[in-house]
Amino acid sequence: MFRLNRLTDYAVVVMSQMAARGGETRSAQQISEDTGVPLPTVAKLLNLLGRAKLVVSQRGASGGYTLSAEPEEITVAQIIQAMEGPIALTACVDGATDCCGSEAFCPMRGNWNKVNGAIREALSAVSLVDMMSFPPSFGLSQTVVQGASQTAPGRTLSSRTATKQ
Repeated sequence: MFRLNRLTDYAVVVMSQMAARGGETRSAQQISEDTGVPLPTVAKLLNLLGRAKLVVSQRGASGGYTLSAEPEEITVAQIIQAMEGPIALTACVDGATDCCGSEAFCPMRGNWNKVNGAIREALSAVSLVDMMSFPPSFGLSQTVVQGASQTAPGRTLSSRTATKQ
């Protein structure tokens, strides 16, 4: 099964939260509080994302972290690559050498290139802005979600839970 690791998932959460703050410089502690991701994990993520030049750090009393580009310019593909390396389902298409003994005559190799290209292209088409939008709950139409928020006075739907205003 193709599944992102938890750290990569948290990286998308952290970067989406940073994007939602509109370029505001935030400390690791503030980001941790905003997202619910533990502080040591946020610190590790910010370090890795900084090395990949997706976030910029500022030292000092008013220091913290900001995105290195506008949210619509940062793609999910870039975040995944920063956290996990090349996007590839098999080792023989991610640039690895000597991936298996059948490499020279493998009938699947060219096909995996097509699949990996399609996945890379799809992930590159999704930006942080896209990840910040609130989709309807699984199995519910947008009309049902809107109706639920209208019939529950004093309550709003957020991406995490329904909370009182």
